[in-house]
Amino acid sequence: MNEDDERFLALAIEQARIGWDEGGIPIGAVLVHDGEVIAAGRNQRVQKDSAILHGETDCIENAGRLPASVYRKSTLYTTLSPCLMCAGTALMYEIPRVVIGENRTFEQSEDLLRSYGVEVNVADDMECVALMRQMIEQKPQLWSEDIGVDEAEVTTGGAS
Repeated sequence: MNEDDERFLALAIEQARIGWDEGGIPIGAVLVHDGEVIAAGRNQRVQKDSAILHGETDCIENAGRLPASVYRKSTLYTTLSPCLMCAGTALMYEIPRVVIGENRTFEQSEDLLRSYGVEVNVADDMECVALMRQMIEQKPQLWSEDIGVDEAEVTTGGAS
């Protein structure tokens, strides 16, 4: 990761913290085109009583209607490894690069993204890991609902 990646990931982390402070799930994302943030979002399933507003989908929704050429030259920064729905959204818009804050607590679609030629970079950012572990430990039912598993299947992932 370069300095720009670190700066944009920090903005995604800021979105995650806002979501957590709102009582939601701390996952944030930003979409960057030509070195400029064109959209930001966070998981808002709790705040908006939504089944699908994960951080990445909220971010892409917030970008609004853009020409395909913009998405095809953008990078999606996300604090957590994307689920299949979010990866599918990135693939649909042919976003060529995804920078992931962490994949210790959840990983579902990185191989899928790579199989479509997406450049996937994992930062293994400890702040992202700590946010997710805190949420999973404090709100396991909410987390299991978010990723579509039974609460008994939830773990904090990785070493503490």
